[in-house]
Amino acid sequence: MAATLRVLPGFARTRPCPVLWGSSVSWSASNMALAKQAWQLFESAVGAVMPGPMLRRTLAVDTETGQLKVRDRNFQLHHNLYLAGFGKAVLGMAAVAEELLSEHLVQGVISVPKGIQAAMERAGMKNMLLKPHSQIQVFEGAKDNLPDRDALQAALAIRDLAEGLTADDLLLVLISGGGSALLPAPIPPVTLEEKQLLTKLLAAHGATIHELNTIRKALSQLKGGGLARAAYPAQVVSLILSDVVGDPVDVIASGPTVANEHNVQDCLHILSRYDLRAALPRSVKTVLSRADSDPRGPPACGHVLNVVIGSNSLALAEAQRRAQALGYQALILSTVVQGEVGRLARFYGLLAQAAGVRLSSQAMKITKEEDELWDLVEELQLSDLKLEEVLEAVEGAKGPVCLLAGGESTVKVQGSGKGGRNQELALRVGVEMSGSTTRDWEALFLSGGTDGQDGPTEAAGAWVTPAIANEAAAEGLDVAAFLANNDSNTFFRRLQGGVHLLCTGLTGTNVMDVHLLLLRPC
Repeated sequence: MAATLRVLPGFARTRPCPVLWGSSVSWSASNMALAKQAWQLFESAVGAVMPGPMLRRTLAVDTETGQLKVRDRNFQLHHNLYLAGFGKAVLGMAAVAEELLSEHLVQGVISVPKGIQAAMERAGMKNMLLKPHSQIQVFEGAKDNLPDRDALQAALAIRDLAEGLTADDLLLVLISGGGSALLPAPIPPVTLEEKQLLTKLLAAHGATIHELNTIRKALSQLKGGGLARAAYPAQVVSLILSDVVGDPVDVIASGPTVANEHNVQDCLHILSRYDLRAALPRSVKTVLSRADSDPRGPPACGHVLNVVIGSNSLALAEAQRRAQALGYQALILSTVVQGEVGRLARFYGLLAQAAGVRLSSQAMKITKEEDELWDLVEELQLSDLKLEEVLEAVEGAKGPVCLLAGGESTVKVQGSGKGGRNQELALRVGVEMSGSTTRDWEALFLSGGTDGQDGPTEAAGAWVTPAIANEAAAEGLDVAAFLANNDSNTFFRRLQGGVHLLCTGLTGTNVMDVHLLLLRPC
């Protein structure tokens, strides 16, 4: 069984978790098959958004005219190309960009996660590494996806590069998820520590990524169009790998090459919502008080071309094709899943129950649960989810069903445990499903971060079945206590040797999270 699982070549298994295959845990053949297929679908989703293929689909150089073609725009190259980048996928993106454009590349600076080069080297992922004597300078920082002094040094180097450009130059900007933490350059007198503390407070209170970025942009030299302003009058081309629901370019990495549409009142409204205005450092109050009267004004970004080259939608589409090849009726539920993990877990638990009953072709419908499910769809604002069509498709299915979704949940941190949004979501969904099983169908839910890192842990996420609560009870593990302490990683590590953890190592890409719900008649 172990030999049948092929790890995606782009995955760096630097600190592998225990895996199901070949373990001493007693599993039914059907559970093993479901878990194996869930792994394959997750791998296919991540493989579709690896940096190399995406850049090669986007960039083309006409060697005769010396022009760079980006989608339907042409830019003249004559040894006038500079490169800046920041994000979890940028190392691989930069390697491909330099391979394609090295003849014209003068200089580059990129900011990437701490330890990523060594991880890629250990994994043999040479295609994700820059060549020796590269023109691109690499800074590593933002350990555990938090801005730090190393990331600040990188951000200032990128600022200096941009400010030195002329109207004859072209700046290629590579942006991916994690870019915001890797590009911290607070407006003085705000310090990095003060900005970091405010971001942590907002995140701990459940602020959304949109709210976090609104605050970050207001306090940053480079975000909210600041990098575009620094590079003017040079032309700027930004290639963006989206890690934000809906792919808004002004939100991804806090929009360093997109004009900022938010103002101070938007910031104050967010801070008031989470009752944080009284806790603001004096420096933050100073910067916010003068922001709307900044003599530089908002950057006019007419010299910028922003192109989204990869997204969660692309990853889900590939997973759907793979699921269909495995014999599943595969449906994409939504690409804009967001919200608090407890409510999302309830949604997936109810969906599994409703779909399972439909899949079993039982005459009696669970109207109470389906009514609640409809309410949750509205509450979670799953605008692209057509629930009735999904349930009707499930009811008419002749075999197993795979329901796919993507987005990013939020966790309101109340404990001191170790975990991440994907592991906590999976555990909560397992609890929800445990109370609604039938004898006619089996289910598996998987939630994984496409970057390979779920919070400050070695796991990308986890998978569960409705048996998770019984398995925990048999080993004396109190699920509720672990959840109350936001300690999902410790729970999964202790349960059956950690076989439920999804461990890939750093993948070299990032397009938010992938959720899989596999349903199969018994």
